[in-house]
Amino acid sequence: MPEDSVQTNLTPRIGKVARRELALNGYTRYEQLTNVTTAELLRIHGVGPKAIRILEEELAARGLAFPDA
Repeated sequence: MPEDSVQTNLTPRIGKVARRELALNGYTRYEQLTNVTTAELLRIHGVGPKAIRILEEELAARGLAFPDA
């Protein structure tokens, strides 16, 4: 799937593969990430500890957090 076809507002800082795979798993908005644990996200191909750290920063900047944070 080409990167420009991924409809997501998640930061490109997490990497192309992580953004694409998160979108394919239904996570395209930060608000959706408040309903999924980091352990669940880590099971998605391309989503690693670095992506989780970046997403935690992005969530915090929006006054949001992972449920297990």
